Amino acid sequence: MVFGIIGVKARCFIMRDIFINRFPSIDLHGYDRDSARVRVMDFVTEALIMGEDGVVIVHGRGEGILKKEVHSFLKTDKRVKQFYVDAFNPGCTVVILK
Repeated sequence: MVFGIIGVKARCFIMRDIFINRFPSIDLHGYDRDSARVRVMDFVTEALIMGEDGVVIVHGRGEGILKKEVHSFLKTDKRVKQFYVDAFNPGCTVVILK
């Protein structure tokens, strides 16, 4: 995985995957919490079946309701290696799969 350094903040390098566009993505705008959780679970399953090593989940910025629900699910999913909010777009989360 190739990363680029985009800035320094409090002596920490903020990393961004410069090839984020190669990952499949899902847009959760308009979903409620429960529907979004089910859709993300299915999307991760489909991505693993297709052999993908990562996905992008677009949850939007808003009040953070979908973001909290998505992150809550990702923390407990054993198939997820790591996830982080995109440095340039806080409305989407990048998920690295095992």
